[in-house]
Amino acid sequence: MNTCKRYLRLYRVLITQFLKTIMQSKVDFLMGLFGFFFAQIMGIAFLYLVFEQIPTLQGWTLDQLIFIYGFAQIPRGIDHLFTDNIWLVAWRIVINGDFDRYMLRPMNIFFQVIAEKLQPDALGELLVGTILVVRSLAKGIVITDPLHFVLFFVSIFAGALIYTSIKLFFASLAFWIKSSGPFLQLAYEMADFAKYPTEIYAKGIRFLITWVVPFAFVAYLPASFFLKSDTSAVIIGIECGIAVIFWCIAYVVFDRGTHVYESAGN
Repeated sequence: MNTCKRYLRLYRVLITQFLKTIMQSKVDFLMGLFGFFFAQIMGIAFLYLVFEQIPTLQGWTLDQLIFIYGFAQIPRGIDHLFTDNIWLVAWRIVINGDFDRYMLRPMNIFFQVIAEKLQPDALGELLVGTILVVRSLAKGIVITDPLHFVLFFVSIFAGALIYTSIKLFFASLAFWIKSSGPFLQLAYEMADFAKYPTEIYAKGIRFLITWVVPFAFVAYLPASFFLKSDTSAVIIGIECGIAVIFWCIAYVVFDRGTHVYESAGN
């Protein structure tokens, strides 16, 4: 308990200092926030353009797809907000030798990585995702069962953990190959496939985004539980199980990587 309180206090202190630095340039902060918000709006515009030509997509209506799209943005936004610094591990912190500073401090190394930075740009994703989910509910997609409310938030946080786990796994490869950014970028971009029903893809892609890089479990599959009455709540349990398994794998790889880290110049 004392350890938890200590880390919470340290997190608050570190993030407060980081926020002070980014607020020194309020224009950059606002431009970044607007940029992410605009990018999400363009994704929605694409859906509307598609549905001007076809009334349904594999039996899914526009309102249902907007719900899936919004549902996908919330866990992604949570991951983006709190763990964005993992990207720098993949791109430059390891290869430049900047990882040394984490090794020298008497704190958990992963905690140091995520506590060093908060990404306010993610508020654009969270805002758009929330607006789209609320809009879908207003259009007749109903979540009235108290169990649905509980499972909705369980699924959101399990999805965020899947995002973080995938990001941490590929970023940790940098301990062996020095720069794993391209691999992380490729894997992370697969998340865009999860914003749409997996039935529209070939079997190979469905298998890839469901069981190898399981982004289907952060959006389409759990969202289908709230959209289709014949979908069992077991799908949320599977999502949670995958989140835990992938987190354990990612953290073990990260921890092993810290033991083989050689600093710069080796």
